Amino acid sequence: MKKILVTGGAGFIGSHVVDALVEQEKTVLIADNLSTGRSAHVNPGENTHFFDVDITDRDGLEQIFRQHHDIDGVIHLAAQSKASPSLEAPGHDANINIHGTVNVLELMKTYEVGRFIYASSAAVYGDQETLPITEDAAVGPLSPYGVSKYAGEEYVKAYQRLYDIDARILRFANVYGPRQSVDTEAGVITIFVEQLLNGDQPGIYGDGKQTRDFIYVKDVASAILCCLFEAPSESGGDPVYNVSTGQETSIETLLRELSAIMDQSYHPLYMGERAGDIEKSYLDNRKLRTNFTWKPETSLEDGLAATIAHAQRSGDLYEKID
Repeated sequence: MKKILVTGGAGFIGSHVVDALVEQEKTVLIADNLSTGRSAHVNPGENTHFFDVDITDRDGLEQIFRQHHDIDGVIHLAAQSKASPSLEAPGHDANINIHGTVNVLELMKTYEVGRFIYASSAAVYGDQETLPITEDAAVGPLSPYGVSKYAGEEYVKAYQRLYDIDARILRFANVYGPRQSVDTEAGVITIFVEQLLNGDQPGIYGDGKQTRDFIYVKDVASAILCCLFEAPSESGGDPVYNVSTGQETSIETLLRELSAIMDQSYHPLYMGERAGDIEKSYLDNRKLRTNFTWKPETSLEDGLAATIAHAQRSGDLYEKID
């Protein structure tokens, strides 16, 4: 594979994926409307090409496929990725996450692009009684966002059956690291870092006992590339894989670890629970580790330290998107 299209390639996860592809000397096409991504995350070069396009604009997307008819694979990261806005505007959420995904799939079918990586989310699981959560757990999303990501999964599977698109569906745990915006709900680490650096009172929704599986963004990027370039060792099965550490961390514990690394005291402000929030979530990653040459390399302590260091060095990590 030489030429890869990355939707959402100027975003948090997407920009790290683009960096990893460029390191492997791939030609990278970046499709992003910069609604949440940043042009500063895109380093123009001989092997990168940026297109300011919305995935809901099929004609705009098709221009990329027409200009570059030799695309080998698509990594689909562009999405509406917040639970709260999906509650307020479910139609907007569905338009981006479902209609936008279908646009990409249709163009892959038309231009005969074989390999497809679809970024899904642990939000499709909702609250589960049995932890860690495996890929065969019954889905039960608690927000329209989770519903739209799961609907996207089903479209991907349908196109795989109908048109022989070689797809991998990756359900991400809570991704964190440099370039994550404080304007995203999933960026609790980024938010805490900003609050601690500014001497503000960290805010905790609910009682702080809720748990998440926090995975460093570079480990996610490496998982995406493994799934893009490798064939699974067990062929013919369901193409869904959890991308996670398999470790459970409460929000209170997370804040405690951050403050210890930063050597800073804190007094949290406890706020009401948010609608659509999941109580406990961490994912079993054995299927991904078994089928591909991947494993998470970054401990939570090391990932937090790297994230804090980046914030202190550049300020970019916790700067809001205008």
